[in-house]
Amino acid sequence: MLTAEELRQIRRLHVQAGRAVDSPFAGEYRSAFKGRGMEFEEVRPYVPGDDVRHIDWNVTARTGQPFVKEFREERELVMLLVVDVSGSVHFGSGGRDGETDKRRQLARVAGALAFAGIRNGDKVGLLTFSDRVERFVPPRKSRGHAWSVIKAVFEDRPVGRGTDLPLALEHAARMLKRRAVVCVLSDFLSDPGRPDAAGPLRHLAWRHRLHCFVVHDPLEARLPPVGLVELVDAETGRPRLVDAGRARLGPPVPERLRALQRAGARACEIPVDQDAFHRLVVHFRQHGGAR
Repeated sequence: MLTAEELRQIRRLHVQAGRAVDSPFAGEYRSAFKGRGMEFEEVRPYVPGDDVRHIDWNVTARTGQPFVKEFREERELVMLLVVDVSGSVHFGSGGRDGETDKRRQLARVAGALAFAGIRNGDKVGLLTFSDRVERFVPPRKSRGHAWSVIKAVFEDRPVGRGTDLPLALEHAARMLKRRAVVCVLSDFLSDPGRPDAAGPLRHLAWRHRLHCFVVHDPLEARLPPVGLVELVDAETGRPRLVDAGRARLGPPVPERLRALQRAGARACEIPVDQDAFHRLVVHFRQHGGAR
C-alpha cells in the first residue's frame, strides 16, 4: 500500500491544485492542458487596443459607449489514464524509501494526475492493462473518483501477467469519441518502437494529446556484477540464467523515450528513486505551450 505520508502528499496536491502561485504542479498542469474553446463571461468598456471583432454592438447601441465581450477558457477536458499493471511493474530496488517499486511509483503518478485533473474541472477515466484490458472506468470528476483511481492502479489483482501495449492503445482509441488527453503510464519494456506499438501510438497522438510516462528502476539498466544468477521473468514465470554484469532488462530508457517521441508522444522518464511529483512539474513546464 501507499504510505500515509504519500497519501497526504497527494491530498495536498489536490488542495493546492487551484492555486497556481502556490502549486507549481497545478499551474504547469493547467498551462499544458488547455481547454477546448472559449465561452462568454461578461462585457466591459472598450479600451484602445481591444479586438474590434469582440465589440458587443447591442450593449454599445444601448449605452452609447463601446463595450467589448470578455471570454474565458472552457476548461473541461477528458483525460484518460492508461496504466500498465502487468507482472513487470512489480519489480523495484526500493527507491529512496527502500520500499518503492514501479507499481507504487505508477500509483503516485496516476493519483497526482487524477487529482489535478479533477480539481481543474476535467473528467478523468482509467484503463488498466496487462496482456489484456483489465479494467475500464469511464471518465468522471468527483473527488472520490480520484481515490478510486489510485486504489485500482495499486491494489487491482490483474488476470494477466504479460504486456500487450498495442491492444490497450487500440481499446483506448475506441473508447474516446472526442478529443482528449491520454496519459500512458508504463515501464514500456515491451519496446514502444516496434511497428505493432508505434502505429497505435501515432494514431492516438494524431487524434489526441498523448503524454507517456516511462517509470523505470535504475537496477534494470545494470545489475550488480555478481556473476551468473538465475532470474525469473515476472510476466512468463520462466527462469533464466544470466551473467549479471552484462544483463539488460529491456531497451535502454533513452531508446524508449526516443521511440515514443518519434510516434508523436510527449515522453517523460520517472525513475523509482526520484520524486515523481517533481518530475511531473518539470514535464508540464516543458510542455506548457502544448495545444
